[in-house]
Amino acid sequence: MKNRVFSGARPTGRQHLGNYLGAIQNYVNLQDEYDCIYCIVDIHALTTLDDTSSLQKNIHEMMLDWLAAGLDPRKSILFVQSHVPEVTELHTLLSMVTPLSWLLRVPTFKEKVKLQPQNVNYGLVGYPVLMTADIVLYKAGVVPVGEDQLPHLELAREIARRFNNLFGDTFPEPEAKLTTFPLILGLDGKEKMSKQLDNDIELALSDEETAARVMEAVTDPARRYRSDPGHPKICNIFRLHGYFNPFQSDNLAEQCRSAEIGCVDCKKALAQEINSTLKSFRERRAKLAEKPEYIVNVLADGASRARVIARETIKEVKQNMRLL
Repeated sequence: MKNRVFSGARPTGRQHLGNYLGAIQNYVNLQDEYDCIYCIVDIHALTTLDDTSSLQKNIHEMMLDWLAAGLDPRKSILFVQSHVPEVTELHTLLSMVTPLSWLLRVPTFKEKVKLQPQNVNYGLVGYPVLMTADIVLYKAGVVPVGEDQLPHLELAREIARRFNNLFGDTFPEPEAKLTTFPLILGLDGKEKMSKQLDNDIELALSDEETAARVMEAVTDPARRYRSDPGHPKICNIFRLHGYFNPFQSDNLAEQCRSAEIGCVDCKKALAQEINSTLKSFRERRAKLAEKPEYIVNVLADGASRARVIARETIKEVKQNMRLL
């Protein structure tokens, strides 16, 4: 039996290059080695979301991108978090054994409080408990994370360990699968690519829209004129070339340093590379978009399969806690 992987992502709508290079490609590759469970965590989104009017649309668009990128419902379980109500039940039960002090020390909680002082809700404090419930409900042994996410996973391990010590061996302590999640800077060249910052390039854009977005990007800040030598190491456009045209990056760097090409030329080349790379993705996405009922069926089937696992886990948890 393959080891089981769990990972979840908040429903942010149409995915961008940062999502694709940083997570989605990794999700796709893991399908061949593990039994994968991938979840759109809509309940988590409520901790920072005041307006839910776009939530269902965002879920649909996100799943379109995941499927077009290669996530296969025949290989993986794909579903929406709230469609498996057992996760909220387990969240409640785990909250009874999680010390409040553990949650208040989480760095991301402190950061969120600064970002949304007007909405420091109970769910925000309990976010790590719900995250733990997401993982251990399906008895996942592996969680793909970057190094910056290790503290969050360690807290999930601590909660699972405490439950096991109190009520008997119930949950595996999930292990981290360290993966390379490259930091993809946005068009401003300063901040991480983000829809909120409007510095992103969505995967589903047309060729023309992609080219227009790339042309907005900040390039080498030290290069003022076309004849000036470039500095590819400090240029975000050059970094992106490394992902989409790695075999030509050395040659491109030399042309930049010698002023053989200018920033506009470099941007045009990048737009062509992105469009070429995403051509088949966009074709698959367009076909999937014509069948909205297919997305509904994929999510319904995924939730059904996930609930089979979830019900067994909840039954075991309740028996071990003497609730049954």
